[in-house]
Amino acid sequence: MPDWLQVILLGLIEGITEFLPISSTGHLLLAEQWLGKRSEHFTVFIQSGAVLAVLAVFKERVRELATGWSQPKTRDYLLKMGVSFVITAIGGLSLKAAGWELPDNATPIAWALLVGGVLFVVIERQQASKKTDPKTETLSLPEITWTLAVAFGMAQLVAMVFPGASRSGTTILIGLCLGMVRREAVEYSFLLGVPTLMSAGAYQLASALKDDPAAVRDEAPMLVLGTVASAITAFIAVKWLLSYLQRNNFVAFGWYRIVLGAVILLFMTKGG
Repeated sequence: MPDWLQVILLGLIEGITEFLPISSTGHLLLAEQWLGKRSEHFTVFIQSGAVLAVLAVFKERVRELATGWSQPKTRDYLLKMGVSFVITAIGGLSLKAAGWELPDNATPIAWALLVGGVLFVVIERQQASKKTDPKTETLSLPEITWTLAVAFGMAQLVAMVFPGASRSGTTILIGLCLGMVRREAVEYSFLLGVPTLMSAGAYQLASALKDDPAAVRDEAPMLVLGTVASAITAFIAVKWLLSYLQRNNFVAFGWYRIVLGAVILLFMTKGG
């Protein structure tokens, strides 16, 4: 397969799966089993394209946050988002310093997908009893407690340690468990992903440049191509998800994760 086609396919997979609660890292690691393995900084850096999609989709909220410093509620929201990010950043750097690396096989990814899927189905069944109508959910800036801020930061670390858990999936789940309505949980998760993913991409790229600058320069066109493919498909995926959640919940995503995780485990068992 031509290198450019492999990169486009990986970019498409990243864009589709980054903000759907089904794990982009898990899908990319699985895809690399068939498409060929890329560098870790490639896998992390192309997530930056998906971030651009969030900025475009939530441009009104981003503008509100960027220009609303004089409003106490806006400052409070940004402060707590900053705390969520710092928890993730400190935890992530600590893991890197301890020598943590992404797994080389699909088994832990499969288990993370499966367990996360079960949690989505169970939690959404519980949410259904509350009779919340997505169309009546407020579009105003949600109230973020310190408990939520800390929990979201920790949830992102869980997703980092267990690829397949899904960064958006773990954060949305913790939001729902702590009483947030779907739109609020999704919005906070996605906006928190902006500094988180941008920082991770910049860190990985800087590390790669330090270790082997020539290789990174040679790979630069493929990094750009993968990022552009990711940005376009992520924009479509996020717009679709927000529309989908107007009439539906996350149960379908839960069952998708359960089926995919079970199929991978079965495949790994037979392969062994």
